[in-house]
Amino acid sequence: MENILIIILLVVVLIITFFIIPQWRMRRAVHQVIGIFRKYGTNHPSIAKTLEELGLRQTGGGAFSLFRRKDYKMYALDFLIKVEAVKQLEDGRLYLLEDRLLELKL
Repeated sequence: MENILIIILLVVVLIITFFIIPQWRMRRAVHQVIGIFRKYGTNHPSIAKTLEELGLRQTGGGAFSLFRRKDYKMYALDFLIKVEAVKQLEDGRLYLLEDRLLELKL
């Protein structure tokens, strides 16, 4: 009986670790990225900014990348671009579409 409880507990912990926590972190990162766009007021093509101007950068691999927490902001930005809540201009600058966010209820 104890073995079955330990196995069930282990399965629950694994589900939380591999499915629920990453989903929660992704949702949090989406809200953080939206907050960054709103902070800089980038809601029109004429006010669009680059990733560097927004403070969003790709994190490099490096020797110690295994020990760092995964940054979900770039994944969140990719998601926002795919759902067309963020538009990218030809020169790489980005801006937020508030109307689309309302449609998506983000």
